[in-house]
Amino acid sequence: MASTLLAVAVPSAWLRAAAPTRRAAASPWQQFTYSDVDLHGGLTEQQLDHHLALLMSLDEDSLLKPFRQMSGAPAPGADLGGWYSFDPDHFGIDEAYAPSATFGQWVSALARMYAIKRAPQIRARVMRLNELYAQTISGTYFEVNRFPAYCLDKLLCGLIDAHEFAADPDAFSIMGRAIDAALPHLPARAIEHGQHWRLDRDASYDSDESYTVAENLYLAYQRGAGDRYRRLANTYLDDSYFGPLSAGQNNLAGRHAYSYVNALSSAMQAYLTAGSIKHLQAAAHGFDFLRQQSYVTGGWGPDETLRAPGTSDLYDSLTRTHSSFETPCGAYAHFKLTRYLLRAIGDARFGDSMERMMYNTILGAKPIQADGRTFYYSDYHRQGRKVYSPRRWPCCSGTLPQVAADYRINTYFHNAEGLCVNLYLPSTVRWRRHGTRITLTQTSDYPLDGAIELRLQVERPERFVLQLRIPQWAAGAALTLNGRRVEIGLEPGTFASLTRLWHDGDRVQLELPLRLRLESIDGAHPDTAAVLRGPLVLFALGESPPPLTRGALLSARRVGAQSWEATGPGGPIRFVPFTAIADEPYRTYQQVVS
Repeated sequence: MASTLLAVAVPSAWLRAAAPTRRAAASPWQQFTYSDVDLHGGLTEQQLDHHLALLMSLDEDSLLKPFRQMSGAPAPGADLGGWYSFDPDHFGIDEAYAPSATFGQWVSALARMYAIKRAPQIRARVMRLNELYAQTISGTYFEVNRFPAYCLDKLLCGLIDAHEFAADPDAFSIMGRAIDAALPHLPARAIEHGQHWRLDRDASYDSDESYTVAENLYLAYQRGAGDRYRRLANTYLDDSYFGPLSAGQNNLAGRHAYSYVNALSSAMQAYLTAGSIKHLQAAAHGFDFLRQQSYVTGGWGPDETLRAPGTSDLYDSLTRTHSSFETPCGAYAHFKLTRYLLRAIGDARFGDSMERMMYNTILGAKPIQADGRTFYYSDYHRQGRKVYSPRRWPCCSGTLPQVAADYRINTYFHNAEGLCVNLYLPSTVRWRRHGTRITLTQTSDYPLDGAIELRLQVERPERFVLQLRIPQWAAGAALTLNGRRVEIGLEPGTFASLTRLWHDGDRVQLELPLRLRLESIDGAHPDTAAVLRGPLVLFALGESPPPLTRGALLSARRVGAQSWEATGPGGPIRFVPFTAIADEPYRTYQQVVS
């Protein structure tokens, strides 16, 4: 059963009061599946191919070793080490921290990658890993696990994706056995992070994340696993979190950043599955509150902690921490939330937010290495660097391969009225409307260049609306159809609508002006600002770039494909996108003088 979006009417008064929006269309958007979209080269495909090769190379016995050890079974093979390993006599943030936790995410990523590549060996690996995992299922695994709900959540994700995208016929039966084994060792309801509920255990067992599991339980129900999963999802919705958010109360401060943003996707699934307006409100308010404490890159949560409104916490973090944004996990949570909200509400700001996150954080992440070294934090300190985490196989090694597969499902959407282009990436989407095969191919060098071309192949003429996201910063955008200027509304922060009877070979060209601009870190510090060009943040290279005038920053000249120079008191300062930074020091926010 494919995931569907209920056609639930959202009260217009609430939308005006709580989440001002310009809808992309009158009916909700549906996402395409992985096999409907091809991306044509570039950093997105480099990430996909690298992490597919890595996941295909990992030894089966090593992957199963912690499951077998924790279930009391023979456990041959080498230990992967790092967070993935199990050591009953050792627990620490560097080693044996979350044994086996990323296994389900890796199965999920492989299932999605199979849907993209259609290579039989990928599907065979998914099915083999599930078969081997099934042999280890026991309550003992969950009993000795410090993160039983967290690990179950990832296992559920892998199994429902294996069913949906790799057609594993045994995935649901394995999932049922895993649920049976896990439930006696889980709390009866969602428990807040840090609450002591396992009274026979020490405080190291208090960081489990039962408040995130509803999303995948709802998805299991949507995909046909049975009503049991819907009932369980309802049980694990955390009303102490979602209730205040739905009423517009900002209760994010002090909470663990990634997991509580990730939990907002459970709220969205409560809406998508059951039509709960309360939970849609909670997720939309949560997104708005998150934007109020986000860096210019779209990242959030310095030191993995959400912040109170109206504080100087982000500004202070520029000198207090190098752990600015938990990049792969945070991007994964952010993409899910904005994708759900875009489908439900249709506001272009969700696409803008997704785009900013993509270009300025995750596409610049260092790839996971075969020994488990993983890029964990983006660093927005005044003396920032890109470095690998000292911890091998951390949580971000689970989400980065999933993110690498998911660029496709963020790019296009469709509904009864037509087709939505949300992200501007060289790509092709295949769509069938009223029995007519339609193919749209997108070419560009965006975001380095603002010219985007869309070409349509239409089996026979078909009328529909083509929606194009006009970013909030893109004042002065222009549109042509088959070489002729089209005078339609291209208001920044909206979706432009082009409705016509489309013919084979029709060509649409969109021009998005890429002007330099500054964004300050907050209202109290207007002279601490970042330089942007279109969706790209430009980072100053060097240990301690000197203060620069606004005029110097805004007149920076392009000196290479991905390089700009501004003239400072000691000479030129080079600026590049995050994706172009290797190991050199950089600064995100500049000191601006009159």
